[in-house]
Amino acid sequence: MGELISGARRMDMATMQARAARAASGLASLGIGKGDLIALYLRNDFPFIEASAAASLLGVYATPVNWHYTPDEAAYLFENSGAKAIVIHADLIEPIRSALPPGVPVLVVPTPPEIAESYGIDPPPTPAGMLEWDAWLEGFEPYAGPPSTGGGTVIYTSGTTGRPKGVRRHPPTAEQIEVYGRILLRGFGFAGFGAPDEMVTVITGPMYHSAPNAYGLFAARVGATAILQPRFDAEELLQQIERHKVTHLHMVPIMFHRLLKLPEDVKAKYDLSSLRFVVHAAAPCPPPIKRAMIEWWGPVIEEYYGSTETGIVVSCNSAEWLAHPGTVGKAIPESRVMVIDKDGNALPQGEIGEVVSRSPGINDFTYHGDDQKRRDTEKAGLIAPGDIGYFDADGFLYLCDRAKDMIISGGVNIYPAEIEAELLKMPGVADCAVFGIPDEEFGEGVCAVVQPSPGAEIDEASVKAYLRGRVAGYKLPRRVELAADLPREDSGKIFKRKLREPFWAGLERRI
Repeated sequence: MGELISGARRMDMATMQARAARAASGLASLGIGKGDLIALYLRNDFPFIEASAAASLLGVYATPVNWHYTPDEAAYLFENSGAKAIVIHADLIEPIRSALPPGVPVLVVPTPPEIAESYGIDPPPTPAGMLEWDAWLEGFEPYAGPPSTGGGTVIYTSGTTGRPKGVRRHPPTAEQIEVYGRILLRGFGFAGFGAPDEMVTVITGPMYHSAPNAYGLFAARVGATAILQPRFDAEELLQQIERHKVTHLHMVPIMFHRLLKLPEDVKAKYDLSSLRFVVHAAAPCPPPIKRAMIEWWGPVIEEYYGSTETGIVVSCNSAEWLAHPGTVGKAIPESRVMVIDKDGNALPQGEIGEVVSRSPGINDFTYHGDDQKRRDTEKAGLIAPGDIGYFDADGFLYLCDRAKDMIISGGVNIYPAEIEAELLKMPGVADCAVFGIPDEEFGEGVCAVVQPSPGAEIDEASVKAYLRGRVAGYKLPRRVELAADLPREDSGKIFKRKLREPFWAGLERRI
């Protein structure tokens, strides 16, 4: 079997599984059982995988939490999810201490040296009264009961109503487990390249995001060697590829952008010949960036399209993309993908509409605590994640816009309604609109157009200063404009399209 690597630390998968079994017994001792949920407030680290595996043994849901959250954002997620325990890195406690729910056990993971160095942290001790992860799980015998069905990962994903919602799946059938396992083996490239334990990958993205979470946990499950990168660094990734003879990667386009910006002598000095399958997803990749990566790394660049709700439904390899530049691929055999009009009717090739899909390998889901929102995503019997696109004559899908207001910046989902809700609390703000604008590095940046109240004196600096600390740093608008009046539809709703379109004029893409 493979192993986990983080900095100078290494752990073989057998040891990880044994520790996960002890953690499962520990969670059970806290009264946590099938259908319950635990929250993981962690950077990429061994306990992230251990706790996820422990939850799976018990049929418990694990919810990774974005550790950039403000206390208010974290408190909402802890409360909405009903988390029965929180596993958290020691250095992340103080910024959100006020958000920790009273009476909920907190299991503290000491911040390891490589993470501390990467983030410039002086690792704090475990606070008094809290349980330290390593010592806690060593107090239990490995869980000896049969693996439970159900559980999995509840990912809190984007929406347009202000707060994220957790995608909670119903327990899968044996057939669904087999089908989706096959989809992931193929989609992540773990099929057709030898035995899993011959595969080496780097977890480049934070595992609180849906795709890196699924990829990292799946790599561990099949026995690949997984190197946990504390935070993405372009040259360090090249070093890891050469040092460990990395065969597989899962990336987002902003990582390609940063790799390509490295000096030519840096790019040329590393041996990347071990790479066999590099898949990207989560955000649109500008065609010039993708073409340059294929020219540099060869025809190992793959792509898939899907969502937290649907899983992988579309994919393409380098040759297919070069023949159809800009596509995200063709529907995989196990999925159904359509482009529909506003009435739910299938549109012919070449006509733009809303993209809907479903995979038989994924069981149905609901949004935790919001069944109505789940019903609202159903269109033509399929799931609508909010993308606009079309099929070409060869059946390749192209994305050109989003039906929802969501912004994808560097592969991270940002929902404008949440930022707008905070802006409307600012003294002197009469109204506002937040939307995505082109950003060369991140794909999209956050832009806010603010309408001041009569007589109010506000400017870009004061708006940014007000939001800082009220929303996570990555949600702060990169650009703020002031408008005496905002365009509105007949219904009174702000006409965001009129605000957004000038920024995208002359570009082929709209996301």
